[in-house]
Amino acid sequence: MLAMIGLGGGIGAGLFLRPAAEASGHATPESENSADEADAAAPQYVKMNNQFVVPVVKDGRVVAMVLLSLSLEMAPGTTETVYEREPKLRDVFLQVLFDHANLGGFAGSFTDGSNLVVLRTSLREAAVLVLGTAVSDVLITDIARQDS
Repeated sequence: MLAMIGLGGGIGAGLFLRPAAEASGHATPESENSADEADAAAPQYVKMNNQFVVPVVKDGRVVAMVLLSLSLEMAPGTTETVYEREPKLRDVFLQVLFDHANLGGFAGSFTDGSNLVVLRTSLREAAVLVLGTAVSDVLITDIARQDS
């Protein structure tokens, strides 16, 4: 009998002390709205379809090839713009990558943090020219150099 009273009291106390949103099994309208706002404000990521191949030229001959995969951080609901403007976007990205290679950006320790910041900044500026403010960042998701 004491065990039943103790069990009943424990269950009652647990139900009484549980927060209101959990007790009903449903989120409150305020928590639903804040979750919707967080989802709406969260950026979306778009992976570029193909890798970028950049030759590294020294003394008139190709000494290495650099392969990069890029993704774009976009404002919510604007990802289709990337695919609509992909040819122009790839063109400006390739120009930035070729310029970076010609300035020696892919020589030596090309994965150095400050070196990649310069490259990312240049890529982001080029993306903004094509996509406007819908793009907030360009992410380098893969990078490799193959020396010849």
